[in-house]
Amino acid sequence: MTATIPAALVRAADTFGDAEALVDGDVRLSWRELLDEVRTAARFYLAEGLQPGDRVAVWTPNTWHWVVAALGAHYAGATLVPINTRYTGHEALDILDRTQAVALVVAGPFLGADRLALLRSSGATPHLRTVVQVPLDDSPVADGAIGWAEVASRVADVSVADADARAAAVQPDDVSDILFTSGTTGRSKGVLSAHRQVIEVARAWAECGEVGAADRYLVVNPFFHSFGYKAGVVVGVLTGATLVPQAVYDVERAMQLVQDERITVLPGAPTIFQTILDHPARTEFDLSSLRFAVTGAAIVPVALVERMQQEIGFDIVLTAFGMTEAVVATMCRRDDPPEVVARTCGRAVADFEVRIGDQDELLLRGPNVMLGYLDDEEATKAAIDADGWLHTGDVGVLDDQGYLRITDRLKDMYISGGFNVYPAEVEQALARLDGVADAAVIGVPDERLGEVGLALVVRKPEAALSIEDVIAFCRERLANFKVPRRVEFVDALPRNLAGKVLKTELRKEWVSP
Repeated sequence: MTATIPAALVRAADTFGDAEALVDGDVRLSWRELLDEVRTAARFYLAEGLQPGDRVAVWTPNTWHWVVAALGAHYAGATLVPINTRYTGHEALDILDRTQAVALVVAGPFLGADRLALLRSSGATPHLRTVVQVPLDDSPVADGAIGWAEVASRVADVSVADADARAAAVQPDDVSDILFTSGTTGRSKGVLSAHRQVIEVARAWAECGEVGAADRYLVVNPFFHSFGYKAGVVVGVLTGATLVPQAVYDVERAMQLVQDERITVLPGAPTIFQTILDHPARTEFDLSSLRFAVTGAAIVPVALVERMQQEIGFDIVLTAFGMTEAVVATMCRRDDPPEVVARTCGRAVADFEVRIGDQDELLLRGPNVMLGYLDDEEATKAAIDADGWLHTGDVGVLDDQGYLRITDRLKDMYISGGFNVYPAEVEQALARLDGVADAAVIGVPDERLGEVGLALVVRKPEAALSIEDVIAFCRERLANFKVPRRVEFVDALPRNLAGKVLKTELRKEWVSP
């Protein structure tokens, strides 16, 4: 049984051969062709001097380039560092510095953002030796970067055998990737995972959805997130399912792809399915090929599950519980009724143990709990206790059959459009805004995104600070999903005797029942 990502890819090429592996516009790659592209990428990395365990960052949207760049990094024995495409230059610079990434694959100008220019204007990257720019429009390659089209011309000094040898040397316990997730301190934490863990959680996810080589998988979840990368790309590699990435979610384009590519698998946040169900032109598209959906990351109404089955025709609709530190820990099964799917996160998968601890906190234990946080032994010990239990910070209930229901959060994190937002990080940014004396951020309900941020700001005396000033400041320093959608000025924030802001009191006052 394969236990590394490179080994899984080689097996996929041997097993599925000329079947389609990846479809992205005019690019259609078979499994053999995908392996060839990945080998070329690995040879390029080796030609650039990459050593086993070096970090390669990928900062591009969902295109075939991401898949090749990421799998190529694995094949070359490197550790993958996906970067959120919504991050600002400052946020990306912080990740590159902390991982000491030696190579970066970055999108060219895309949707009005020149990420490489933003990065360079944010500060120096002394560890970065190689920058590859992926063309997403007709813009020229930036000075000091290597165009994606040039990669194949730079591999002459590294043979395919050299690349294969490096791939074969990758071990199951080697660190496969570092995904960043924010913490309550306000600074992101790098989660370390091993190859064997990525393989096992992806296999468990695929088994619950009965995913196989006949499936065609529309990946709208971003590749920089474990949902798109581990439950997307890696699932395809393990099962032979054809991957069809969508760089930017557009409901009509998604429905067109479902029709044209005969898509069978479509996971996503509840908002994805809501936009499809409510679109006035839905009946003009043939969506009959769809059979399997996984949703979650927010409360899922029973009515939504029923509509997905009855109006779209999904045979299997599942919900799950996951986090970057565990990827997927619980999941529903195909024979669970809609009420169970909507109101629970399913039961344990991937060899996880699940129990409820003190303060009704959800605890997880098993071989697929993260290896730890990057360069943060203290945070790792705080998250994983001496008995190996991962403290999730979520409050939950387990029923007699082992089905999990999340009821609250010990942490202040809220979920906006499927993305975790940690108020402490936003509050840290607001503290740097001239005129702000104090600030607190809470999540409030939003019909479209599930929750959005509400910033409660105390102004310094005589400060001429407007709502527009606060939002503009945040937009310069934070990814869009972290920017508060509402700002209210208040005279003071409620605090306890220790000085901690009483978020419970704020929610009582500002969140409608």
